[in-house]
Amino acid sequence: MSMQALLQDAMEQKLLRPLDVQFALTVATEDEPAVMLAAALLSRDAGEGHVCLPLARLTPDALANGSPLVSALFERAGEPDDWQETLLASPAVGDGSTATPLILSGSRLYLNRMWWNERRVAEFFAEQSALVEVDEARLAHALETLFPPGADTEVNWQKVAAAVALTRRISVISGGPGTGKTTTVAKLLAALVQMVDGEKCRICLAAPTGKAAARLTESLGNALRQLPLNDQQKAMLPEEASTLHRLLGAQPGSQRLRHHAGNPLHLDVLVVDEASMIDLPMMSRLIDALPPRARVIFLGDRDQLASVEAGAVLGDICAWVNAGYSAERAAQLSLLTGSTVPAGTGNAATALRDSLCLLQKSYRFGSNSGIGQLAAAVNRGDKSAMRAVFNQGFGDIERKPLNSVEEYQVMIDDALAGYAHYLSRVHSNAAPEEIIAAFGEYQLLCALREGPFGVGGLNERLELALVRKGRISRLTHSRWYHGRPVMISRNDSALGLFNGDIGIALDQGQGIRVWFPLPDGNIKSVQPSRLPEHETAWAMTVHKSQGSEFDHAALILPGQIVPVITRELVYTAITRARKRLSLYADERVLTQAIATRTERRSGLDALFSTLK
Repeated sequence: MSMQALLQDAMEQKLLRPLDVQFALTVATEDEPAVMLAAALLSRDAGEGHVCLPLARLTPDALANGSPLVSALFERAGEPDDWQETLLASPAVGDGSTATPLILSGSRLYLNRMWWNERRVAEFFAEQSALVEVDEARLAHALETLFPPGADTEVNWQKVAAAVALTRRISVISGGPGTGKTTTVAKLLAALVQMVDGEKCRICLAAPTGKAAARLTESLGNALRQLPLNDQQKAMLPEEASTLHRLLGAQPGSQRLRHHAGNPLHLDVLVVDEASMIDLPMMSRLIDALPPRARVIFLGDRDQLASVEAGAVLGDICAWVNAGYSAERAAQLSLLTGSTVPAGTGNAATALRDSLCLLQKSYRFGSNSGIGQLAAAVNRGDKSAMRAVFNQGFGDIERKPLNSVEEYQVMIDDALAGYAHYLSRVHSNAAPEEIIAAFGEYQLLCALREGPFGVGGLNERLELALVRKGRISRLTHSRWYHGRPVMISRNDSALGLFNGDIGIALDQGQGIRVWFPLPDGNIKSVQPSRLPEHETAWAMTVHKSQGSEFDHAALILPGQIVPVITRELVYTAITRARKRLSLYADERVLTQAIATRTERRSGLDALFSTLK
């Protein structure tokens, strides 16, 4: 059987996507069955978020799923003894010195654009993070004022993070919920504007989604208002955050951006929040659009879910945080902060390591917080500690089984109760901003998109329950009703709406309009017919919830083990909860989830290790 026919069979068995097969047929001929198979598998992996395909995975064992078709594919490919030699013999594969669809770099096979993106990002973080000249005595005084010494003698990692960012062109600050990332940035920006002595300093704030940008605007604004700055210094600080798409000037109906290497952004300092959500191509585009001497401060939680698209850039970068600072850098930071900052060992990736800081102390979740204890246990993959947390009777967490029809109905009833305050605001025709705020108090989170435990099934079940109870009234032959929450799923820069933005449909006497909060705190309404692709948002995926927090978050896991349910997914869901967490899950599924790490194959770590 021809390789083309075998690939078609693999597509019918859903081992491959139509895109994967079409790509393979485009880049290779039937005379190159091994190249055709490698191209199809690389395309499939790229669709699953991987940046590259290690050649070691080009074996039936690495791809075994119980189907004899896998063995047939590799038999037809000839199972080369030397994949490297076989691939490089094809005109479709190169080493990067010429333009080819596929790039083989060492033992990793890439799509051309992913190879370029990865190299661009690696060079930026590991080579271009130059030291910034500062008056160290003056900076040390500013830091001492903004981060006064406490009663304990422990290292104040917030202070260290500020020192890192103020002495480096590029910096990355990672920390879990409540570790004070926003407070740290507010104080380091205050130190920055104090030290520029009135010189022009254009500061911009950005985040991957509209919700994350709005949160950054609110939280950073609140933190900055508490700092001792004069009117001139306050005028230098930004009043609102933008989405990355808006910042880069996304063009309607096009992949082109207004800002790029030929037309860089007009800024001196950029703060990017929720950096774990930034995929490799977006990071590369952002880097290209930066002015030559701009400072960039990336904030995020390295333990959260990686981006939906390819790569796990923040995770790959922060993998080096435990290697410690170079001896010279540790001495400088110790001098600036008045604490003994420990040095690491080795000379690999020192430029990158000297630009990182991990915030470790949570100010939100103390020892009396079940949410904090549970997040820590899950993050460690500690199954016994997780069980112990649930058995300690914390008032802010609960776990309920989800193994029967009756237990499923309990979960639906709990959700209706969770949205009760929101629905009461809708029915009393409160102001749109009040209704939007009320919707953010409770949220159902799912691991899956389809089925009774997924977004689609739960949204439908909740709407049916709300109709039966008379809480909503659907319009005839329409999905729209007063109080319908929706989430945008495709960017529309012309309307200023982006993937992940949440709006509420309200009829205030002139027909249904959908109201959206803006990053600056205002709201706007849009006619339903003008909205880009969207979906009902009573329930949303954990991925889509990133960048958001809710007073009460409820996570629903399916009754069987599914590969997408990982430690990072559960941790991300737990840390969306500010005050209360409900977890509906079978213990076996939950235990397996926290034992399963998300894997994103890339070559960033290897590239960093080769750069000083």
